Amino acid sequence: MSVNLLIVEDEPAIVDVLAAYAEREGYSTRWARDGEEAVEAWSEAGEGVFDLVLLDLMLPRRSGDEVCRYIRARSSVPIVMLTAKGSEADVVSGLDAGADDYVAKPFSPRVLMARIRAHLRKNAAPQLGLKNVLKLGSRVEIDPNRVEIRKDGQPIPVTRNEFLIFSTLAAPPIRTWSRDDIIRTALGDEYDGFDRTVDTYVKNLRKKLAEPGHENGWIQTVHGFGYKIDDSDPAKP
Repeated sequence: MSVNLLIVEDEPAIVDVLAAYAEREGYSTRWARDGEEAVEAWSEAGEGVFDLVLLDLMLPRRSGDEVCRYIRARSSVPIVMLTAKGSEADVVSGLDAGADDYVAKPFSPRVLMARIRAHLRKNAAPQLGLKNVLKLGSRVEIDPNRVEIRKDGQPIPVTRNEFLIFSTLAAPPIRTWSRDDIIRTALGDEYDGFDRTVDTYVKNLRKKLAEPGHENGWIQTVHGFGYKIDDSDPAKP
C-alpha cells in the first residue's frame, strides 16, 4: 500500500532533501509552500489521503500551529512538527496544537525518516495494553480496535499519542506510571521526548475528558513520581 506524505515547508532546499529521502522509502509526497496552501491541499485531498504530515512551525500566511489545529480537528493523522527554534516552549506549543512529534532544525534526514517509519508503524498497528473496549464510569470508553476514546458514544478528538498514553494508563491492573515509563511503553523507544512532553499530553487529555466528578480527566497526579488513572466512581459513597 502506498504511503502519502504532506510536506508543509517554505524552504525549497529542505523540501528537495525530504522528497528525495521519502522517494527512497517508496513514499509519495505533496508539497505545500505555506500555511494557506497546506489547508487547501488538505481540504482538496480529504480525510484518509495523507498518511503523515511534516509541518514547519514558521510558515507564511498561516502559522504551523494554525495548520496543525486545522488538520487535527479533522483527523488523527500523525503530524511531525519541524521547528528551527527547538526551545521547550516551542515544542510544547506544537504539542498543544495537536502535533504528535517534533524535530528541531537542522536535522538528519535519515533520523527523520526513522521517526516517520516509527509513526507509520504505530499508526498501522498500535501496541496497546488493551484488547477489548474498556469503560471508565458510565460515559467514557476506550476502544483499542477503532483507536478511539468516546464520551457518551461520541469520539473525542485526541491525537495518536494522547490515545496511546491514556490507553496505557487505563490498562489493568491500574498502577502508577513514571513519565519515563509512559514514554517507553506508550510511545516507544524511538520517541525522543522529555518530562514536560508527557505533562503536555496529560494536560490536553484532561481538558478533553473532564466531567463532573472527574475534573482531572480521569488522570491523577502522583506527586514526585508520575501519573495513574483515577478510576474512582464519584456516584458511590
